[in-house]
Amino acid sequence: MTIDCTIMAGFGDHSGYNRPFGLDPNRETNDLYDTRYQQIYGYHTPITEEFQGPPLVMDENPDEDNNAYITTAISVASLLTENLLSHPFIVLRRQCQVHNNLRNYHIVPYTLLPVVVRLHRRQDVTTLWKGIGSTCIVRGLNLAVEDAVAKGTGWPKEVNKCNSVLQFVQHIALKSLSLALITPFYSASLVETVQSDIASDKPALFDVFREGFVRILEWGTPSKGRMLPIWAIVLPTVALGVSKYISHITLRSLTARILRFQQRHRHELSDSYNYSKNVQNPLIEDINLKANIFSFITMEILFYPVETIIHRLHIQGTRTIIDNLDTGTSVTPILTGYEGFMDCYNTTIAREGISGLYKGFGALVLQLVAHISIIKLTTIVVTEITNLLKPVKSPTNSDDHTQQKYLFN
Repeated sequence: MTIDCTIMAGFGDHSGYNRPFGLDPNRETNDLYDTRYQQIYGYHTPITEEFQGPPLVMDENPDEDNNAYITTAISVASLLTENLLSHPFIVLRRQCQVHNNLRNYHIVPYTLLPVVVRLHRRQDVTTLWKGIGSTCIVRGLNLAVEDAVAKGTGWPKEVNKCNSVLQFVQHIALKSLSLALITPFYSASLVETVQSDIASDKPALFDVFREGFVRILEWGTPSKGRMLPIWAIVLPTVALGVSKYISHITLRSLTARILRFQQRHRHELSDSYNYSKNVQNPLIEDINLKANIFSFITMEILFYPVETIIHRLHIQGTRTIIDNLDTGTSVTPILTGYEGFMDCYNTTIAREGISGLYKGFGALVLQLVAHISIIKLTTIVVTEITNLLKPVKSPTNSDDHTQQKYLFN
C-alpha cells in the first residue's frame, strides 16, 4: 500500500499505522473525525494544516430515527385516545357525577362492569357513544375561538411563545375568554352525553349550536324552572378550566425537567455520553410526551371533585333524564335546586359525604387504564415494526470501504 507522505506527516509517532481509504489531502478534518478515529483505532491523531475543506459529518444513528417514529406514533395514539376512545368512560363518569341520588357511587371500577353489561343488553352498542359528535364540535369550536381571539388581539396562543410575564398573562386571558365563550355550548354538549337514549329523542348533529345560543339568549332569566343563568355558570367553569390548565403546564414543565436531569445523569455514568443537540431531539420529544401524559393523568384525578360540582350546575333545570346506573335497566330524572357553586358543594357534602364528590371515579380509573394500555400497545407494535424494517448493520471492520462508510458521510 502506498500512502502519500503529506498524509503520513500528520500521524506523528504512529506513521506505521494506516488510516482508512478515502482521505482527500485538500479536505479538512475536525474534532468529530479525530474522536471517531480514536474510538476505533485506539490512539489520538493530531490534525495538521494539510487538510483543508468542509467538515466531516457522521452518519445518523438509525436508533434515533426509530425513537422518533415511536414518539410520533405514541403522540397520535394519545391524541386519538383522549378525544375519541375515552368517550364511553366520559359518558359513564358524567352520568354518575350528575346523579345526586345515586346509591352506588362506583368509586371502584369493578362495580361499573355489570351495569355496563345490562345497559348494552337493554339498549344498543352506541349507548356509551352518545354525544360524541357534539363533544368533538365543542373541542373544535374551542380551538377556533382561541385562534380568532389570538389573531384579533395579538395575544400568544401557545404558552411556549410567551417571553415575558405580560405575554403569559395575555395567554391566560385568551384561554379564559375562549372558555367563557364556549361555556353555553359545553353545557348543551354535556346534556347530550348524559341523557338516556330510551327516554329522550336523539339530538341532531348541530343541535348543540341551537341549544347553546338559547342559553346565551337566556343570559339572565332562563325560561326553564330551576335552570341557572349562564352567567352564574361561566365563572366557575372558567375558573376550573384555567386552574386545571395552569396546574397542567406547571406540572408538565417540572416533570420534564426531572426526567431530563435523570436522563443526563444516566448518560454521564455511561461511556457513550454524547450530548449532541441533533441526537438528543428525539429523546427530548419522548421526555416531553411522558411529562404531558403524567400531568394529564394527575390533573384529571386532582380536579375530579370540582368537575362534579360544575357538571351538576350545568345540568340543573334542563329536565334531563339519565340512565340509572344503580341498576342499568331503568332511567331517572335529575331534580336539583342548587343556588350556586358553594351551595352545591355544601349540599353534596351534607347529603352524600365527601365520597359524593367522587361519584363515578371508577370510570375515570378505567379511562386512564385504557389510555395507558393503548400507549403501551402502540409502543410495542411500532417498536417491533421498526425493528423488522431496520436494515442489517454491516461489520465496521470487514473491509476498508466499510470503515470509510462508517467514518464519513
